[in-house]
Amino acid sequence: MTDLRQTIEMPKTPMPVVIFGAGSIVTDAHLPAYRELGIPVAGIFDPDTAKAQKVASGADTQAFNTVKEAAGQNGVVFDLAVPPAAIVGVLEALPDGAIALIQKPLGSDLAEADRIISVLRRKKIKAAVNFQLRFAPNSLALKDAVAQGLLGDIVDFDAWLALDTPWHLWEFLANLPRVEILLHSIHYLDFVRDLLGNPKGIHARTLGHPSSSMSNTRSAMMLDYSDQIRCNLSINHNHAFGRKFQACEFRICGTKGAAYMKLGVNLDYPKGEPDELWLNTDGEWRQVELVGDWFIAAFKGRFAQLQRFACGLDAHLEGSAEDAWHTMALVEAAYESSAQPMHPIKETPNA
Repeated sequence: MTDLRQTIEMPKTPMPVVIFGAGSIVTDAHLPAYRELGIPVAGIFDPDTAKAQKVASGADTQAFNTVKEAAGQNGVVFDLAVPPAAIVGVLEALPDGAIALIQKPLGSDLAEADRIISVLRRKKIKAAVNFQLRFAPNSLALKDAVAQGLLGDIVDFDAWLALDTPWHLWEFLANLPRVEILLHSIHYLDFVRDLLGNPKGIHARTLGHPSSSMSNTRSAMMLDYSDQIRCNLSINHNHAFGRKFQACEFRICGTKGAAYMKLGVNLDYPKGEPDELWLNTDGEWRQVELVGDWFIAAFKGRFAQLQRFACGLDAHLEGSAEDAWHTMALVEAAYESSAQPMHPIKETPNA
């Protein structure tokens, strides 16, 4: 188990990056990951010029004054760390044939995802989407173990989250009609797809909580993988009764073994706890020593694979926009399912 893959090797000479956006995801994850990977940042653009200048100064790079100036840089990878509504506009400004990274989600709904895919195809832009959970060290190690047959055929996948998420940290979420699945559990749905492929269907229910002003903070989802695989996700962001019985974990069972994954960042957020991966392939549970956690090691994995593709070392772009469209389609189906009534139960007979 010590030989399980947990990282993605960087090219010796990575391409510089131009960043669109200067928000917290850039300062907290993108820039630290680029710095640790040795990826040069050619500059940053944000409509808030003062913010862009402040972030650029801290990253020892320049702030661009316009989208056109940022998009006009040559020999770079474009990092679109912008809100979903801004993605199409930035893509239209990029040169044809560019290589880009798009912040998740791929639009606010499937219709926006369709428009983004249309622009990418027309402009022949090769884009990845920052669904980075699939690149976390414990995710990569689990997938390697599955690929080696250590767990046999996967038959059960359970995601269990009981958290006290501080939604007040993200004020922009307050009036959004879609929150929990689109902006949080989308990571888990993307990871399930990466591990098990596309499901045939989904039953879902997402709802809010009396203590929260958010439109939806709790979800239950069951994915259809025919008769062999049972896949359930239970997510509760309002379990505000202390750390003792809170959880953020996956249980994956196969015909030969099982795995347990802990995603520590969501526990006591934003401080978080270390991730964990445990494997049982011979009747005994053993913990896999991890080289890092979802935040920010997963970002490094995502960026490294994109750089390998950009430099010609990898022929295949993992987590491409075309692939991410299917995650968006799954999210859309979840919301459509949630809007439908559940199967009715028969009433007591009159006679």
